[in-house]
Amino acid sequence: MWRNGKSVPGRPEGRGYDDLVDDAAVVSRQLGRPARPFRRVAVRCPYGFPAVTEQAPFDPDGRPFPTTFYLTCPWLVAALARVEAEGGVRRWSEWAGADPELGTSLAEAHDEQRRLRPELPGGIAGARDGTALKCLHAHAAFALARPGYELGERILEEAGERWCPDARCSDASVGRDPA
Repeated sequence: MWRNGKSVPGRPEGRGYDDLVDDAAVVSRQLGRPARPFRRVAVRCPYGFPAVTEQAPFDPDGRPFPTTFYLTCPWLVAALARVEAEGGVRRWSEWAGADPELGTSLAEAHDEQRRLRPELPGGIAGARDGTALKCLHAHAAFALARPGYELGERILEEAGERWCPDARCSDASVGRDPA
């Protein structure tokens, strides 16, 4: 795909995404608010739309933004909200504490997060306690952006079908909020 005369990597041809659409504008419509502090799209869904963004460590006003990888796909955001509403944060924190494989996965992901963003001391979602989870959305986004994060992959499995069946973010690419 091409934008302003340059190839845009990671955009599949003919999959529903208009290559001339501004990613930050699509993300803003996905979220229902301005994308801040948007740096780039880190992961796209199979239709080519933004699914996970990479955020700068500080917003334009200099305030810390603790989440490196931010989940923007409305389908996944809703699925993970359901898991959280059913006690998912507590449950996954307990499982990570009881299962050595999950605990190691969590610790390694927090360490990788700190290496990626040395400006901020926290782990995923700014977590200071390396044994507990704060936000399942952040762990899912981290797993999508950094494959191999076992705990995040399992959280995504609990959320169910990973991608919507109907390219619903096509509305976001033309200025309407996705359903």
